[in-house]
Formats: sequence, structure tokens, C-alpha cells
Amino acid sequence: MRLAWFSPFPPARTGIAGRSAELVRNLRARGFGVDIFVHRVAPDSPELASAHDFVWRQAREAYDLAVYQFGNSSHHDYIWPYALRYPGLVVLHDVRLHHARAAALLRERRGGDYRAELAFDQPGIDPDLAELAVAGFDSALYNNWPMVRSLVESARLVATHGEGAACEVADRFPQARVRSIRLGEGIEMTAEREAAARDKVRARYGIGEETVVFGCFGALTPDKRLIPILDAMVEIAPYAPDARLILGGAAMPHFDVHAEIQRRHLEARVIVTGYLETDDELTEHLVACDVSLNLRWPTARETSGPWLRALAAGRPTIVIDLVHMGDVPSIDPRTWKPLAARSSDPICIAIDILDENHSLALAMSKLARDGALRAQLGRTAREWWRQTHSVDAMVDDYVQLIGDAAALAPPVVELPEHLRADGARALRALAAPLGLGAVLSREGLLE
Repeated sequence: MRLAWFSPFPPARTGIAGRSAELVRNLRARGFGVDIFVHRVAPDSPELASAHDFVWRQAREAYDLAVYQFGNSSHHDYIWPYALRYPGLVVLHDVRLHHARAAALLRERRGGDYRAELAFDQPGIDPDLAELAVAGFDSALYNNWPMVRSLVESARLVATHGEGAACEVADRFPQARVRSIRLGEGIEMTAEREAAARDKVRARYGIGEETVVFGCFGALTPDKRLIPILDAMVEIAPYAPDARLILGGAAMPHFDVHAEIQRRHLEARVIVTGYLETDDELTEHLVACDVSLNLRWPTARETSGPWLRALAAGRPTIVIDLVHMGDVPSIDPRTWKPLAARSSDPICIAIDILDENHSLALAMSKLARDGALRAQLGRTAREWWRQTHSVDAMVDDYVQLIGDAAALAPPVVELPEHLRADGARALRALAAPLGLGAVLSREGLLE
């Protein structure tokens, strides 16, 4: 089977790029032919093709299926017109894409198209609310307006990570074909390799072997709950005075993490690594930690890659109790009992976002002092990862979904005009100031 694969790809600095590379490698090993289409081709990436080349390749010899990987970042902007014009398998790593979609349209001064798309996506809201974005306000309301209707309704098949996210999409779009797919990320290290990595990273930052280290990985944004995490480091100082925190990721221009650290006088207890270039570096830093903090709010219903890597590494984790993670066996730190109707073998601690500061301090304080609990959670975490989030499990799910999607006919859906446009409108706008409209029309290029 021949696949056209649309996704950011290394060296793009995004976790989805890494997962795509892993998936393509494994799918090729299982006999699939995969052509990778990206926004821009780096000079040293001969295996990648420009997305512009897809149209003529598709016309010359049609692919069996196009696979589109979507996340809520600008890395995926280029994929939208292909997914809508050539329906295939749409994989939503985030089921809320409004931030990225609004930015893409408004960056090109397409305010009218944004208004039309928001009205299509959210027909029940006051259309004047679109003016918040058009005026330049990156509103928290974006999280309530997913901006995925056009992708979901036009796809042959839609996949999300986790049953909770799939149920959310299916409930909103009853006619859509929505399935859950396992996200596989992380590796199991041998005891020898893990010990070597732990010693190397701790030596780099001057951390003693007995020191309890918390870690938070990924882009250093407020959404990762860095303010509550830093506040909790202050709060637990009387109980764990030697505890350290590693922030493993790139600092963002809109959030001065170093200033927040200094404001709390935590310079001696918090390490900011900067961007970790490779998956191996990320994994090495994770195993150097004793507890991984994987908190995100607001959420786009994503499954955290660093969280899965921490589970694979056998590390206890602290997460936020979110609707799309309702099947994750967890402990409530206010009672130290499993959350209702979940497994009796918890793999992590889940905190209530409405009790965030209190619950986070409770969880971090307990884990800093209780090595037996850390070990117990680490063992169950690794076993749960083996069953639900290994790379092999993910590839198995993709093989099944690809076959199912290829057998389905594209649905018939009426999209807003700008989502059906073939580029002629943009060409007219470019040609008009140059006086070339008549020439292009005569040549049949504006039909």
C-alpha cells in the first residue's frame, strides 16, 4: 500500500515530528510504501518531499491513502488544504486546533475567512465573538471552540489518542468516523544504561545520588503549570529541603521562567537545561529524575509524550485529572486512595485542577519523602506503558486504521467557500496589481 504522509518531520522541533519518523520507519518495515510531504525540505533531507509535489504525484499515480498528522501548532498549517481537498486519515494529536488555525489565517490577514470558519465550526455562538481574534486578542475562549469541524467531517476516518478524546469528537460530530489510537512513545532502558545516564546527568548539574529530583519537560510555558510547580517547590522546602527541580525544555519569549525562579529565591534548587535536542537526551534527563511532573492546563486533550517516556522509564508521575485521561489508574493525593471506578493498581498521582496548589504540594511532599511509594508507582507505570503505549502497540493500531480508512469513501460535506477554493482567488489577487488578470484568464489559469 502506498501512503502520502503529511507531518512535520525532523529536524522540526516538535514531538509529532519524532513520532512520525518512528511510525514511518516501522510502517516501511511492515511493507508500506510511504512518501513524506513537509512544508520545507532541508538540504540534507533527501527522503522528504515538498508538499507542493504531492499534487502532481497524486495525479500521475494516486496514493492508496493520505495520512495527515495534526497538532495545535504552526508546524501543521501547510497540511490543511491537502486534508480538505484529498480526504484521508486525519490524526488529531490535539482535538482543539483553534490557536494554530486562528494564527494561520490572521497572520495572512484573512479576517473574513476566519469569521466564516468560526461560524462554520461553532454555529451556535454570537458571530461577533470572532472580532476578539481579528482584533488581536488570543482569547482563552479558543479552548472552547475547537476549530476542527472541517477536518473531522471531510475525513475518511479520524483518529485521536485515547478513548476520552475520541468520545469528545464523536459526541460533537455523530456522523463522523472516529476511532481511538494508542500513542507509543518511550523506551525501556537496561539497568546498566539507566544507571549510566542517571550518573552522567546528575554529575553535569552537580546533583548528589541521594537527592530527590523532580522533572518537568517540554516547552517552558505557563500551560505546563510552571508557576504552581515553582510555588510547590517553595511549599515543600521544610519537608524536602534538598529537593531539586529540572526544567528540561526551551524557554519561551512570552514567559520569563528565570525571573519567576529568582522571584522565589529558587536559583540553587532549579535547573533550566534549555532545549533537549534528541529523544535520547530527553530520556537521559528523565531517568536522572525521581518524579516527573506532567501538568497541562488549559488542555487541547493531548497525550503528553514526556509523560509516556517517564512511564516507560518507570518513574512516578503527577498529572492533572482530566476528562480524556479518565481511564488512567490514579491516586488522589488528598486521600491517598485510588480515584473512584479505576484500577486498584495506580500508575500516577492525579490532582484536581480546582485544588491545584494544595494537591500539588501534597503530592510532591509525599513523593519526596516516600521512596517505597515512588518505587511502587514506577513499577506499575512501566507495566501499564508496556500494555498500552509501546511503539509496537501504536504501529499495530496504525496498520489497522490505515486499512480501514483506505476502504472508506470520502464523505460528502459542504464546506465554507474559502475551504473549497483551489487557489484561483489568491492568484487573482496577486495578478491584479500587475495587470496580468486578462493574460491568466486567456491561458485558462483563473478558471
